[in-house]
Amino acid sequence: MHILMAQINTQVGDFVGNTDQVIEVATQACQERESPVVVFPELTLSGYPPEDLLLRPALCKRVNDSIERLCRELPASAWVILGYPIRRDEVLYNCAGVIHGGELKAEYRKSELPNYQVFDEKRYFTAGTQPCVLNIQGTQVALSICEDIWVPGPTAAASAAGAELLINLNASPYHRGKQQERQDLVATRCRDNALAVVYVNQVGGQDELVFDGGSFAMSSDGSLAAQSPRFDTSASWVERSGSSGSFRKAALAEPLEELEAVWQALVLGMRDYVNKNGFPSVVLGSSGGVDSALTLAVAVDALGPERVEAVMMPFRYTSDISIADAAEQSAMLGVRHSVISIEPIYESFLAALSEEFAGLEADTTEENLQARCRGVLLMSISNKKRSLVLTTGNKSELAVGYSTLYGDMAGGFDVLKDVPKTLVYALCRYRNSLGACIPDRVIERPPSAELAPDQKDEDSLPPYDVLDRILELYVEQDFSAEAIIAEGIARADVERAVRLVDINEYKRRQAPIGVRITQRGFGRDRRYPITSAWRIGE
Repeated sequence: MHILMAQINTQVGDFVGNTDQVIEVATQACQERESPVVVFPELTLSGYPPEDLLLRPALCKRVNDSIERLCRELPASAWVILGYPIRRDEVLYNCAGVIHGGELKAEYRKSELPNYQVFDEKRYFTAGTQPCVLNIQGTQVALSICEDIWVPGPTAAASAAGAELLINLNASPYHRGKQQERQDLVATRCRDNALAVVYVNQVGGQDELVFDGGSFAMSSDGSLAAQSPRFDTSASWVERSGSSGSFRKAALAEPLEELEAVWQALVLGMRDYVNKNGFPSVVLGSSGGVDSALTLAVAVDALGPERVEAVMMPFRYTSDISIADAAEQSAMLGVRHSVISIEPIYESFLAALSEEFAGLEADTTEENLQARCRGVLLMSISNKKRSLVLTTGNKSELAVGYSTLYGDMAGGFDVLKDVPKTLVYALCRYRNSLGACIPDRVIERPPSAELAPDQKDEDSLPPYDVLDRILELYVEQDFSAEAIIAEGIARADVERAVRLVDINEYKRRQAPIGVRITQRGFGRDRRYPITSAWRIGE
């Protein structure tokens, strides 16, 4: 049995384009092998996650039209296994179907519907209750979908129904360390049930989610027989060895180091967001600081320098070093670089507000006004050129509200939204190891918003290594303030940080989306009320 792991990049809602991909890949597979089994990811036809598109009245017609087209146009000799949402008996299911010889031969209904973190499938789907085992080329093949393999029951039920091989369709999003979690889990299922498993994952960016691919095949003893590349489309072959529970060894893509995987996730997430939404280019404010420097480097790797514009918007507090470093990086990367002073705009705003501000002392209002002048400029460039504005705030700053609404938060995509400040520095060094593109001085200088004379971030925040540890425990692991203090972190730093996290939910709700790389980002998987009497830090 020749099995092709078809790791494709679908687009949510593009039934015609996704169906085209299925036909193209299956046709090519038939040219390479006789009667191949071609396996696609979860919800191939609709793309994943389709969210409330699943509630649209036209959904079922589009799915049925696509299935009918596949039955007509797929090579008759291929066994094509793919995912789609379908309504049966007035109930919506997340299904995997098998098409062969111009017919839909079998259909499996996903039984385990995830409803945590970024998943809310119980909002849409009804759970299936029965395994699906069919004979393909003399082998008893069971189907399952993503979450079904994360709990023991569905795999055990398939084995009890006589399965010799389990094919698992996935739309499993990336977070740091996720690939090892998958492989450890699937190896356990293989050994516990004496089943070989083919695990096919989708690849690509969808809003804040990035799907990293990494499809693989495991023999019944849990040994890895084949592995596809991560963060790229792939069509990888694996061959089952006769009637045994093993595969012949095939290509194993090189594993990625953690920083390399994070970098590729950021690049893919930005590329697909920009391209799938039809933006011709991007623009960002280049401050000469480390966050905008990293954002610029990601943008160039994702889109190419010809589609990226960097704008330096200096003010009286902007240092000569910052101006020079921003220009140097733009030259290193080959992007368009412009300089627009905000001084006259700022003065015009202050003149217009002079009566309102009469008799009041200067405070953070004037600092925020600088950021808002910059936001107006970038959004105006965006409107005129149809460029997407990239904001440059990192997870640490977003967590504690160290940002300005309608200022540096004004934009459409924040690639660093789930990247802590300490990881920002590590990624800068990693990217420079591939080829210098961020001036060393940018990485070495103490971080500063440069909104006041001699300002530094640590004037207002704990040191970033301390802050990021607090945020990891409080935001990602749900520790209480007292539990964090028990980890040996100073009470003053903890109480200050968690209070800032709690009172800045209103800001985060208005922030642009960005790539999710952790198990708890500020987006779909952290939903806290803005208005709440909950005691701080519990």
